[in-house]
Amino acid sequence: MDIVVDDFGISLGKKSERLLIKKKGEVLSEIPFFDVSQIIISSSGVSISTDVIQECMANGIQISFLSFNGQPYARISSPNLTGTVITRREQLMAYNDKRSVLLSKEIINGKIRNQGNVLKYFARYCKNADPKLYRQMYEGVGQLDARLSELAVIDGDKIDDVRLQIMSVEGRASDIYWQNVRLLLQDKVDFAKREHRGATDPVNSLLNYGYGMLYSQIWGALILAGLEPFAGFMHVDRPGKPSMTLDLIEEFRQTVVDRVVVAMIRKGAEVELVEGRLTDQIRKTLISKINERLDSKEKYDGKDFTIRTIIQKQARRIATYLRGENKYKAFVGKW
Repeated sequence: MDIVVDDFGISLGKKSERLLIKKKGEVLSEIPFFDVSQIIISSSGVSISTDVIQECMANGIQISFLSFNGQPYARISSPNLTGTVITRREQLMAYNDKRSVLLSKEIINGKIRNQGNVLKYFARYCKNADPKLYRQMYEGVGQLDARLSELAVIDGDKIDDVRLQIMSVEGRASDIYWQNVRLLLQDKVDFAKREHRGATDPVNSLLNYGYGMLYSQIWGALILAGLEPFAGFMHVDRPGKPSMTLDLIEEFRQTVVDRVVVAMIRKGAEVELVEGRLTDQIRKTLISKINERLDSKEKYDGKDFTIRTIIQKQARRIATYLRGENKYKAFVGKW
C-alpha cells in the first residue's frame, strides 16, 4: 500500500518491523514494512527518522516529497535499485535510433486512445439525460481518431527528426480533449482551459495535485525497472527534468487522474481554494480517490491487475523493448 502523509505534525518512526505513524505523541497506526509499497509526504512539518529511511531502503520502499500543489520536489530511493547496466546503456543508445521514434509514437498513441476512452466513459452516463452532450463527446472521439491517423504515418530514424511532428499531433489532440472535458464540466464549475504550474482554479489544481501523485508512481516504476528517469525521448533533456518520467506519465494521466477529477466535479464535489491552495478536506478526498483508482483492476495481457501493477509492468516492458527483447504496446484503459 502507499502511505500518504498529508497532516502537519506527523512523525514517522520505526518499532520492530513496523512503520509507526504518530501525531502529538499519539500512535495513529502501525504498519508492517512488508505491506508498504511507497511513502508519499505531502505536508510541511513532517518528521521522519533515519531508522525509517534505512528500513525503507532495505525493503525497496521509495519515499517521495510533494509540495502543497502536488509538485514533487525530492525523492529518496536505494542506490541498489538500479536494475541492469545493459538496460541503461540501451536506453541511452536508443535516443539516436529508430527505437526512440517507435516508443514515442506508441506512448502518444496510448495517450490519445485513453483520452477518447475518458470521453466515451462519461458519454454513456449522459446518453439519455443529455443527448446533445452525448453527441458532442462522440464528435470529439472522432476528431481524436483523426489525430491517431496522422500519428500513424509519422516516420523517422531518430526522435530528434520527428519530435515536433509527434508533439504537434499530441498538442492538437489535447486541445480537442480538454475542450470536451470543459463541456462535461460546464454546468458544474468554470473551467476555461488546461493550465499547469501556477494554476489557481479548482479543476487545474485538482489535476495538478493528482498528476503529482501519479508522477511519483511512474518515477518509482522506472527505477525498479532499471531505467534512467532523466533520459527520455519525447521530452527534451533539461537540467533537473526527469524526461523519461514525463514520457511514460502521458500514458496514464487520463485513466488514473482525469477520470477521477471529472467524476468528482460532475458528482458535485465542492472544491475550495484558500490562498490558491486546495483545502485539506478536498485534498484528502482526492488522495483517497486516486489511491482507489490505482488499486482498481484493469485487463492487461488478458489478466486482471491493479493499475499500480500495470504501471510497473509498463516500465518493465519499456526496458525489455529497449533491450530488443519485445515490442512496446501502450496501456489503454477500459471505458
